[in-house]
Amino acid sequence: MAQDQATVSGPDLAQGVALAELADGGKLVGHVGDEQVLLVHRGTEVFAVGADCTHYHGPLGDGLVVDDTVRCPWHHACFSLRTGEALHAPALDPVACWSVEQRDGTIFVREKRERTATIPHGKTPGKAPEGIVRGRIVPARIVIVGGGAAGFAAAERLRRERYQGSIVILSNDDAGPIDRPNLSKDYLAGNAPEDWVPLRPDSFYSDNGIELRLNANVTSIDVRSREVVVANASNVPYDRLLLATGAEPVRLSIPGADQPHVHTLRTLTDCRAIIERAKTARRAVVLGASFIGLEVAAALRTRGIEVHVVAPEKTPMERILGPQMGDFVRALHAEHGVAFHLENMASAIDGQRVTLKDGSTLEADLVVVGVGVRPRTELAERAGLAVDRGVVVNGYLETSAPAILAAGDIARWPDPHSGESIRVEHWVVAERQGQTAALNMLGHRETFAAVPFFWSQHYDIPINYVGHAEKWDELVIDGDIAGKDCLLRFKRSGRVVAAASIFRDLESLQAEVAMERDATL
Repeated sequence: MAQDQATVSGPDLAQGVALAELADGGKLVGHVGDEQVLLVHRGTEVFAVGADCTHYHGPLGDGLVVDDTVRCPWHHACFSLRTGEALHAPALDPVACWSVEQRDGTIFVREKRERTATIPHGKTPGKAPEGIVRGRIVPARIVIVGGGAAGFAAAERLRRERYQGSIVILSNDDAGPIDRPNLSKDYLAGNAPEDWVPLRPDSFYSDNGIELRLNANVTSIDVRSREVVVANASNVPYDRLLLATGAEPVRLSIPGADQPHVHTLRTLTDCRAIIERAKTARRAVVLGASFIGLEVAAALRTRGIEVHVVAPEKTPMERILGPQMGDFVRALHAEHGVAFHLENMASAIDGQRVTLKDGSTLEADLVVVGVGVRPRTELAERAGLAVDRGVVVNGYLETSAPAILAAGDIARWPDPHSGESIRVEHWVVAERQGQTAALNMLGHRETFAAVPFFWSQHYDIPINYVGHAEKWDELVIDGDIAGKDCLLRFKRSGRVVAAASIFRDLESLQAEVAMERDATL
């Protein structure tokens, strides 16, 4: 992304910098013209790539170089230093690359390299027959059920891999694939315009030969004939099928939960409805102290609304982050005016009055329910696929039925890091699984081995979490949680299984790499 001349910093790399100033493994941010460029020295090679992550423009100069890649410190996207390719979600777009010349002990950054289009020029996707390419069977027709993170990432990766067959996305949503984390963060808070929310403009799908069908209600899968049955439409045949149906919010069964001012947050339509209600609301009650619930609380406080959080636990997010971080999160929200009603639950909503289990009441003209989600496994169950608290898949994300894969919130996979079968409801995990599923639908045999990662934003405080720790027997705290400078290591049997951090971005990346390599911190 080009920057104004006044904002560029560092040396002019076109004029050259001394190789001696850049140690092996070192990084240097400078500029070429009006663009910021990251210079990386690796062995005998020097690479020059765009200095900003293409996801949320995180500073790659503050990131981590691993072999011939660089990782973003904010949300752990990964880019190839050789090609600029976005290797790991959440980034989908590449960073720019420049040619580098070494002469007389000086490094000169030369011309920017041109990139080729995703789809080869002169070829039309959707016309290729099923066949064998380099020993791999390549399907002619791929169908994706679900228009969320996993489904979109799979379709995008298929075209990036120059797949020329048919791609159909069947989504029961009324909007195209969106950046869902934004719904509970900046967009809901009013700090981001709605045009930030779509993952791609509408033209992306037609330009790349992806048939996106919205409001498509898939009722069943005919495994024997390899067809997807869609309500009020003809069946859709497939050679490979990806189930990426995601999760849906748990809805309350208490009296009054169906009133118009009571909302859940999952879709863009949900978020628009909350924003519209927030324009006139004075007092809001958030039911649930999950990450989503507390992010909603922060967003509503940013809008100047009085917020009360009701949750059954004693300490918010203690099960995931431990008591010390949970206490910090509670105190942070309290500092911003959020009132907590913990070890309590809503028993009824009567008009604009929320009655709690202890008999107390709260006035609210807006109620947001954030008490968790459940995986949407009904299609898989009706199709006879193996289901166990999610759709069971192997290391290649293949289900128990031939030619059907699953990814995202519904998939329960064998995690090589914990040695357990896990299901994770994280945005980045869903995207990365969609990308791996795309490769495997094209005949590759790539094991899904990414370390789970998510981030949460509370006002101006980000919390990064890598790994997966459903349980731990030791919690090691490095730094000062209250001082907003810490890294927490969650250990089981002496081995680090997860790490949470605040403003320890580089160490969070190092923890991720260590887990990938099964190293012990």
